[in-house]
Amino acid sequence: MKTICVIPARMGSSRFPGKPIEKILGLELVLHVYNRCRLAGGLDRIVVATCDEEIQDVCEGHGVEVVMTSDVHPGCVDRTEETIDKVGGDLANDDLVLMVQGDEIMIAPGMIENILKAYAESKAPVVNLASPIMLTSDHDDPNVVKVVTALDGRALFFSRTPIPSPSRASNRAVPMLQQTGVIGFSKEFLHTFGKLTRSPLEEIECIDMLRTLEHNYPIQIVTTASETIGVDTPADRDRAEDMLLDDPVTSSYLDTAPTK
Repeated sequence: MKTICVIPARMGSSRFPGKPIEKILGLELVLHVYNRCRLAGGLDRIVVATCDEEIQDVCEGHGVEVVMTSDVHPGCVDRTEETIDKVGGDLANDDLVLMVQGDEIMIAPGMIENILKAYAESKAPVVNLASPIMLTSDHDDPNVVKVVTALDGRALFFSRTPIPSPSRASNRAVPMLQQTGVIGFSKEFLHTFGKLTRSPLEEIECIDMLRTLEHNYPIQIVTTASETIGVDTPADRDRAEDMLLDDPVTSSYLDTAPTK
């Protein structure tokens, strides 16, 4: 099985413009994500997908392969699909395209390797990483997408509201999980997804993976015990910096993790 990792990134974030090239511990955000991905085993190629020359310049200045894409994509999955159209010609239909959003700064090699393993074992068309929600304030935060699963790990539903109900789950061994922007697709399904019509629940929740479930395609959830964070705001940047300082992976690609 071949695996290509695509890291979509763009400058035009509404809540944090320019975040991919925001420096954290002296290194641009998108380069943290790239370096943490390259430490994983099983990835045959890693590319950053962007429509912005500023990101291209930063990445190529560090020897990172960049694919330039259209600037009209509605989401990162669409940008990833265009990237595979351009560079994935040697992939078989059941080879894996691993999308790691360019703000998933706490991605770790073991998380990626577990996704590759789950895909090989389940052959689900989509495999999505989920992590525990550590902050109580994130339970009600609509920017944090929650997911619940079946007993075999298949996704049942995604929502921006708390699921399962915190009041009823408090005394049960059912953790509240957040969806991450780390999603593996078979090459075949990546192209299928782009052809599916937008679905009612997807539009209500504004969560594109609900389109997959509503069209009756399974999503296998891979859980990690480690906290993750997508850097969406300047406050997230500060929180991520503290997490990086405490994370042993950081020193694997930074000579010294400087103090704040």
